[in-house]
Amino acid sequence: MDLDAEKSRIRRGAGARRREIAPAEAADAAERICRALFSAFDFDASLRVGLYAALPDEVPTRPLFDALVSAGVECLLPRVASDGHLDFARTTRWGDLRVGAFGVLAPNASAPTASFAAGDLVVVPGVAFDRRGARLGRGGGCYDRTFPPGGGPAVQLCGMAYEVQIEDSIPATSHDRGMDAIVTEHGFRWTRGEHR
Repeated sequence: MDLDAEKSRIRRGAGARRREIAPAEAADAAERICRALFSAFDFDASLRVGLYAALPDEVPTRPLFDALVSAGVECLLPRVASDGHLDFARTTRWGDLRVGAFGVLAPNASAPTASFAAGDLVVVPGVAFDRRGARLGRGGGCYDRTFPPGGGPAVQLCGMAYEVQIEDSIPATSHDRGMDAIVTEHGFRWTRGEHR
């Protein structure tokens, strides 16, 4: 199997299905996902959550951000560093985000970088996921560089997507870190480790 060709095929299919989702469906999915995450995790001031500003064809993340901030949870949002890694900065107001790399809203360059601690949660975007936790991104490698398998901060990675983005199998290499959990509008499920 040609790995790159298979990834391209999956990206095309998942992208087409994602773009068919109507705005009302997207808003409903975002609310369901928010409820599922609040049921799965005890969000309090001791847990930092890495989140991202969704692109138009991704599950909206603003409702989750607003709910987390209202609950007093520290939210860290990413920006792309010069070496291709992600820096995360504490963000308390969505309106403070500015258009950054790849057209994604990100914290200002002047916002100080923050660190994750073991056990913190990072919600991760993806083009597609499979039920084992394998992830297919857009191809930039930023999340894989920032959270490599067996290295980086010992955080819990949770892929967030529409159910139509869940594939039977995603081709993965040793450089790809799998997700510890997946959340869609159909609910939350652990995929790895002791939670499997």
